[in-house]
Amino acid sequence: MTTETQAPLAEHHFPCDACGGDLRFDPGGRQLVCDHCGNTQSLDAGPWGQTQIRELDFEAALNQALPAMEMEETRVSKCPNCAAEVEFDPNVHAAECPFCATPVVTDTGTHRHIKPRGVLPFAFDETSARDAMTHWLGRLWFAPGGLQDYARKGRKMQGIYVPYWTFDADTKSQYTGERGTVYYETRTVMRDGKRQQIRVPKVRWRGVRGRVARFFDDVLVLASTSLPKRFTDALEPWDLSEMQPYAPEYLAGFRAEGYAVPLKDGFVEARQRMDQVIARDIRFDIGGDRQRIHRVDTDLSDITFKHVLLPVWLAAYKYRGETYRFVVNGRTGKVQGERPWSAIKIAIAVILGLIVAAAIGYGAALTQ
Repeated sequence: MTTETQAPLAEHHFPCDACGGDLRFDPGGRQLVCDHCGNTQSLDAGPWGQTQIRELDFEAALNQALPAMEMEETRVSKCPNCAAEVEFDPNVHAAECPFCATPVVTDTGTHRHIKPRGVLPFAFDETSARDAMTHWLGRLWFAPGGLQDYARKGRKMQGIYVPYWTFDADTKSQYTGERGTVYYETRTVMRDGKRQQIRVPKVRWRGVRGRVARFFDDVLVLASTSLPKRFTDALEPWDLSEMQPYAPEYLAGFRAEGYAVPLKDGFVEARQRMDQVIARDIRFDIGGDRQRIHRVDTDLSDITFKHVLLPVWLAAYKYRGETYRFVVNGRTGKVQGERPWSAIKIAIAVILGLIVAAAIGYGAALTQ
């Protein structure tokens, strides 16, 4: 059984060996860099240059039987507005929630949780993320101009590592169903007072049973409740093949959110995704023109999981009393966010539309 006192508090400070300042992870150079003196340290030189990521046993985790080394404690603060649990450095006593821009006074409590096993490092910096967000905002013609200007000139975006679960499982499914074969019957009907022959499709059903098997690798489930799921889903796909074994060096200069979706609940969603793929496999196995699935019995074995961190650039702006959030995939630059509407711009568009319609109608009347 795990104990409550084995894991130390996680600190992500890496002093520069040249000047003593804090190093930060440089997305563009795969290195740590000191903003004070420019000194760099290659990440490939340390143990974090490994490529193999070990999975953890799912049943052992549910039974709280993971080795103590797989657990850790971090100092987090829970936002009173959006409930995000964000990790803060030990020397930080007050900050603003990066998810909703609500002022947060950090507490001294700790969060005991399963350590991350993998991290997908940021691939580009804050300037590139802001350019991507600005371009996205520029295409929203009905967005308030004031918000666009505020976002362009506002404070820096936050680099956040968002928690996810990944699940692996070996599945073997037995099914019963029916295979449908389409055939046609010729019928005579009356149309416009005339007899016509038409072909009517029919389906001949035959009972079938069979087995399908599939190994699921890295079924990805969001472990955060801080952002709307429609945002994070729209940021996919993630290049999980570039996942690196977790090392705190990747978090230097960034923040990490603690997971809020328990492991067991995460697997419920993963199982739903697996079942959808299994149903697709069964329909393919049944064949024919149509398929019906009556019963599926799936045996799962070798279930493993990982707690992983994926990179997101985040901006949360309070504009005229409302909070607007924009998220950028830290690997691809794909942008999602709240879509604000400007009543003035919409009214102008409606008026212009009415003017154009009236002008077209007037021109048509003159030609008659």
